[in-house]
Amino acid sequence: MNRRFSFFARRACVMLAVAASTALGGCSSSAPLFLPDGRATTLVECPAGSDSCAQQAAASCGGAFDTVRQSTNNGTLNLIYACRAK
Repeated sequence: MNRRFSFFARRACVMLAVAASTALGGCSSSAPLFLPDGRATTLVECPAGSDSCAQQAAASCGGAFDTVRQSTNNGTLNLIYACRAK
């Protein structure tokens, strides 16, 4: 009986750890596609209503970036951006 409880307790801990890491990973990104001028684009997803996508884009580009496309779906902001030439 003690072994059975231990198995379920460990399994519950693993499931909680996975859920916590998913929740904490609020932003994500994908592999780049390219604009006609050759600049790489990046997609970031963040919670709608936050400015974390823009902050992540600015940090990645070292400042200025162009928004290629932006949409909101099910509470998630999708931002595709390209860094401006320096």
